Amino acid sequence: MDELKAPGKPFDISKRAVWEAYEQVKANKGAPGVDAVSIEEFEKDLKGNLYKIWNRMSSGTYFPPPVRAVEIPKPGGVRTLGVPTVGDRIAQTVVARVLEEKAEPVFHPHSYGYRPGRSALDAVGQCRRRCWKADWVIDLDIQKFFDSVPWDLVLKAVSAHTDQPWVVLYVRRWLSAPLQRPDGTLVQRDRGTPQGSSVSPVLANLFLHYAFDAWMAREFPTIGFERYVDDGVPRTLKEVPV
Repeated sequence: MDELKAPGKPFDISKRAVWEAYEQVKANKGAPGVDAVSIEEFEKDLKGNLYKIWNRMSSGTYFPPPVRAVEIPKPGGVRTLGVPTVGDRIAQTVVARVLEEKAEPVFHPHSYGYRPGRSALDAVGQCRRRCWKADWVIDLDIQKFFDSVPWDLVLKAVSAHTDQPWVVLYVRRWLSAPLQRPDGTLVQRDRGTPQGSSVSPVLANLFLHYAFDAWMAREFPTIGFERYVDDGVPRTLKEVPV
């Protein structure tokens, strides 16, 4: 797919960016969204479907469909995941890749969630090594973070890491996309970003970079921590952190 910007398109989004996003979504697999279209079904008209995504995104006319709500049991209740359609996951991945390229170099070295080359095991291993040296440790978990994160501050963080207006435009549309329950009813939202969408991880990391990581480094520089998205372990060390 070519790199050229089509004449008359207000946003410079390459077809290759859409293709690479599709390859990433395919590799991650995942369930169908509200349209019940699987990756295999989507690929039956792959060229046409990818063209529609590129054409609408580059012209500013891409509007996301509702997100399918999937309830996952957990101790003490349920966790609601939001599953976008395959096509919407591709569009979200186009934006997520742009944001990650800009934001990744400034993210805190002790932030591990949803970052290239990092895993939950890396976070646990580093935490375990350092906690043996700590005088005290706090286990921090932000309650219902993905359900309650404020949109205005998410968009402010996004705007700080891109000069592309279409990135902010589409993030705003994804944040406000309704959630569709199993019975078909739509739930309008005024905060939060669906846990399970392709763009939510980088949005969560951007928000928490400013709300927690940078704040901790500025206000409590002697207190170390490891953070995996909305879970963190701050502590004081018996020796000077390195």
